[in-house]
Amino acid sequence: MDDIAIGIIIFFFGTIIGSFLNVVIYRFQSGRGLGGRSICMSCSRTLSWFELVPLASFIVQDGRCRTCKTRISPQYLIVEALTGFIFMLLTLKYIALLPAHTSLFVALLVYAMYFFSLLVVISVYDFRHKIIPDKLVYTFIVCAFLGQFFVHGTSVGFAMPSALALFSGLIIALPFALIWYFSQGRAMGLGDAKLMIGIGYLLGLSQGVVAVMLGFIFGAVTALSLLLLRRSRFTMKSEIPFGPFLAVGALVVFLYTIDIPTFLSFFQS
Repeated sequence: MDDIAIGIIIFFFGTIIGSFLNVVIYRFQSGRGLGGRSICMSCSRTLSWFELVPLASFIVQDGRCRTCKTRISPQYLIVEALTGFIFMLLTLKYIALLPAHTSLFVALLVYAMYFFSLLVVISVYDFRHKIIPDKLVYTFIVCAFLGQFFVHGTSVGFAMPSALALFSGLIIALPFALIWYFSQGRAMGLGDAKLMIGIGYLLGLSQGVVAVMLGFIFGAVTALSLLLLRRSRFTMKSEIPFGPFLAVGALVVFLYTIDIPTFLSFFQS
């Protein structure tokens, strides 16, 4: 099986996971568990299996419920496609390990898929509600911290991290936690600082710093673009969630292994 075929298979697998992530996003802190059949949020009709096929169901039904014709949120389509695309990119990052190191390929890919699935949930939830829930971000922090002991670049096995690595997340987040404290939450949310802790543990100190810097760059470019759009209701006083931009920064750094020297070299060339 060639790399393109593997990428396509992983993309569609990612859309299935994305469908589940949508369930997590909509049901988290809503009083509903993750079990039980999916229903239309408008007419409460239980959905059939063919209405839950990732991407296809939304497109075939023209983004509407078959019964009440209420528009379905495009979030379903976006999250499914986005998760599939992310999974495909993660696969391409490790594809060189096949076929000689299949077990290592699977281990690293599952590890990466887990963390970026968490980041998708955190990002979309933050976008919808302008808050990063503690349960999600603490899960991310703890798993990223423990991951340091077992995953090291493209190798898997127990090894004690350096003292610097053990504090990398806290080092990255501390300045922003202080900004939150002294601005009384007006300049930055504490949830963003907590997310930086997890990103620092996932990527390490050097790459984690770059991920945060990229997050600020992506956020600034987006905010400026919205301000320049005449039809946009975005103003200088509008609140913009920062979690999604941090997640994009983390993804770019993770995929391309961009540390501080590499990042600075872009400005020197």
